[in-house]
Amino acid sequence: MSERNAVPLVLTAIGSILASVIVLWSYGYLHIAKPEDSLLLSEFTMLKTTPGADYRLGLEAAPQVAQCVDGVLVLFDTAQKGLSGVLVDNKKRAVRCMGEETPQAPQQ
Repeated sequence: MSERNAVPLVLTAIGSILASVIVLWSYGYLHIAKPEDSLLLSEFTMLKTTPGADYRLGLEAAPQVAQCVDGVLVLFDTAQKGLSGVLVDNKKRAVRCMGEETPQAPQQ
């Protein structure tokens, strides 16, 4: 009984995987995230305001701006253009907001 040469099968499998990754990446279905693309949730802290308690804030504003979009609090980073994200809690539930209208496109 003759044995098969496994080298072409292995090369075909590796080539198929690489081709699939390249096609998915080129169509935008695969995004390789970089560390500078994200903000850790642990970088944010909520200061609870209680009557009679003192708390101090820094004089400089954070480089993030929050806006209410469709009832969800969205953070936009002003230092890195195009970087935005939804603020979530530790169970990945979106932080809701109220009192602001959904931003509309300017009417001409």
